[in-house]
Amino acid sequence: MYFYRVLVSLFLSVWLVYGERLENDQTTSYKSSVSPKMQLVRHLFTNWLHVGQAGPLEELELTFALKQQNVGRVKDLLELVSDPDSQHYGKYLTLEEVTSLVKPSQLTEKVVLTWLQSHGVKICHTVHTQDFLQCSMTVQVAETLLPGTEFHRYNRDGQTVVRSSSPYSVHDDVSQHLDFVGGVLRFPPKGREVSRGWAGTGRSGSGFHLGVTPATIRTRYNLTAADVGTAANNSQAVAQFLEQFYHPADLAEFMILFARGFKHHTEVERVVGTQGGGKAGMEASLDVEYIMSTGANISTWVFTNPGRHESQEPFLQWMLLLSNMSAVPWVHTISYGDDEDSLSTAYMNRINVEFMKAGLRGISMLFASGDSGAGCRYLKKENNVFRPSFPASSPYVTTVGGTSFKNPFKISYEVTDYISGGGFSNAFAMPDYQVKAVNAYLKDEQALPPKSYFNSSGRAYPDMAALSDNYWIVSNLIPIPWISGTSASTPVVGGILSLINDQRFLKGLPSLGFLNPQLYKLQGTGLFDVTEGCHLGCLDEKVEGKGFCAASSWDPVTGWGTPNYPILLSALLHS
Repeated sequence: MYFYRVLVSLFLSVWLVYGERLENDQTTSYKSSVSPKMQLVRHLFTNWLHVGQAGPLEELELTFALKQQNVGRVKDLLELVSDPDSQHYGKYLTLEEVTSLVKPSQLTEKVVLTWLQSHGVKICHTVHTQDFLQCSMTVQVAETLLPGTEFHRYNRDGQTVVRSSSPYSVHDDVSQHLDFVGGVLRFPPKGREVSRGWAGTGRSGSGFHLGVTPATIRTRYNLTAADVGTAANNSQAVAQFLEQFYHPADLAEFMILFARGFKHHTEVERVVGTQGGGKAGMEASLDVEYIMSTGANISTWVFTNPGRHESQEPFLQWMLLLSNMSAVPWVHTISYGDDEDSLSTAYMNRINVEFMKAGLRGISMLFASGDSGAGCRYLKKENNVFRPSFPASSPYVTTVGGTSFKNPFKISYEVTDYISGGGFSNAFAMPDYQVKAVNAYLKDEQALPPKSYFNSSGRAYPDMAALSDNYWIVSNLIPIPWISGTSASTPVVGGILSLINDQRFLKGLPSLGFLNPQLYKLQGTGLFDVTEGCHLGCLDEKVEGKGFCAASSWDPVTGWGTPNYPILLSALLHS
């Protein structure tokens, strides 16, 4: 370890590696929307080797999303508790109160349980909100329960999963009581390797830097050494999927190298789930190191779930955990997403309800906007369209884009990071809180892509941004430079919001909760406006690789801009 520290202290200008961006949008899709007819679904078998048909007595664990009650009421209440101009602002609900709103009707519970029991399914577990069932059964039972399925075993890099090679159907009498069944079709994605290397400290001084470190973040966003957490009841979290794990020794070493100038924690307060063995994942290292160095000295949780069964889906497991825990951190940052068009509407609508439930409890959900710019769905006859990502496109989360320094070696103003995900949803209407800002952009921007490429009436994202380019991390005890992606910007924004929560708690105020209604009312107050640069789009003759461009005020590349902490803090303390 001393050897690495000597390298870090002596060779300030030695950069011997190349960089590669972290991919956020690496998940394959949930395609198991319930329908009386079999839904045509595309599988992503890339890199998965078919091993053979699953044995009839092999065990599966499937997740049944039961229809909820009062979804409209949940939406209305979320608007009230999230609007700073409402007399109900900040009057959040407990998990028990949320349960009383959404729990399925007795008829729904009876129909689904009778259906399962009639097929011999006896081992089921529910969650506190009673709107999910996780049931164990054999492959033979699952194939009878869900006509059309045929389960097979697949292997990739030593990881084995059991999935159906064909879509499923559910009888009409039951389908009206279910949103979807999880654990049937979706394949876990393969994370992209990120470059490793030796390098200098990246320590900021006189405005000069050799990569983004906690000191760089604090200098750019006007955080002082005194801006650390002090409230006992504050907490923040990152969620890890895709077999990504952090190593405690990496976190401790990162703090020694890069966080000496301010008070901080060197250990995660709580790990929910099971940390896997083997090497640390770079994305996991990045998430933990930067939420804990930005939201410094604040209790931090890590949600990690490799899955107990080969049929489990980690993202869904995380959602179920939130529905089953009465006390969870106030800010969650997640680097996860998939193409909207690969997901069923029923699935996305249900996940949106889960986000609304979190907002009702005062929880802030932050998602990375993705690293593919506007994305592109290549269609026949060159009728290409941009490709929005979910959950980034959800109206009920705060989505974080990415920026770069104008001068990559100087702490200067920020411009668009060309990979920053952003655009307009094809699945969700533009929410009221952003209509004015987005319409102003659409009216004033002179360099808009052709209208055929995007849905100008859809939910627009991101909502805000932060630096996403050229980060230092420590992974497997090696300092590594040039790590980039909105996986970097999201935990930074999460840490800043946690610091603001900290000050709110000290003044007896509630948590920020679902931030967007308040954020859009600020109209850019407390944020550095990013006005230069465009992000990626379709590589065709019409747009020639260009998506949307940054502009004054809100834009679909960097949102309202990047945090100016003291001003943003002041604005959010007086709302």
